Amino acid sequence: QVQLVESGGGLVQAGGSLRLSCAASGLAFSSYAMGWFRQAPGKEREFAAAISYSANYAESMKGRFTISRDNAKNTVYLHMNSLKPEDTAVYYCAASIGGSLGSTRSYAYWGQGTQVTVSS
Repeated sequence: QVQLVESGGGLVQAGGSLRLSCAASGLAFSSYAMGWFRQAPGKEREFAAAISYSANYAESMKGRFTISRDNAKNTVYLHMNSLKPEDTAVYYCAASIGGSLGSTRSYAYWGQGTQVTVSS
């Protein structure tokens, strides 16, 4: 079955960096667009970044976050720099076969999430 497993979350000070990884199995990885979403306590899940043949970012993350993928390793990454306390959330990776990559409805598969906490 399809599995998406995130890793790399943790506690970091404001201004710091983290790299999240998402290892995929059970799907033809290169055929899927991959996305990262995040969900803070009490808030809706929001789009962070997505990559198919090109990368797309939520406005608040442009210039700080970089999404990349390694199709040979079936892995997608999210490099996060200049982290802020408001970036604190559970980060989820997801796989999409198409549609609007900013919408959760476009994603068929989801990982379990990894916690990112940014202290001030």
